[in-house]
Amino acid sequence: MKVSKEEIIHMAKLSDLNLSEEEIEKYTLDMEDILEFANTINKVNTDGLEEMMTVGKAYNVFRKDEIKEFGNRDALLQNAEEVDRGMFKIPKVIG
Repeated sequence: MKVSKEEIIHMAKLSDLNLSEEEIEKYTLDMEDILEFANTINKVNTDGLEEMMTVGKAYNVFRKDEIKEFGNRDALLQNAEEVDRGMFKIPKVIG
């Protein structure tokens, strides 16, 4: 598919990019290659194929959320820079 120089300049303006003449030529050719590849992909016969999210059988494995008591809180908190009421105290990160 042909892409005009004016289309590349228009996209550059929308993206607030200042492109040189060499860049405009390069991006014109690149965009034509991208669109040609998309057209090739669109022509692939997918009749009878099942929709897939991934090629493998990957899935999320969830476990039950359980509260577990930690046996030695003092040992855990000894590495904290600051402790307040038995908890790690960290700097405020949200205004």
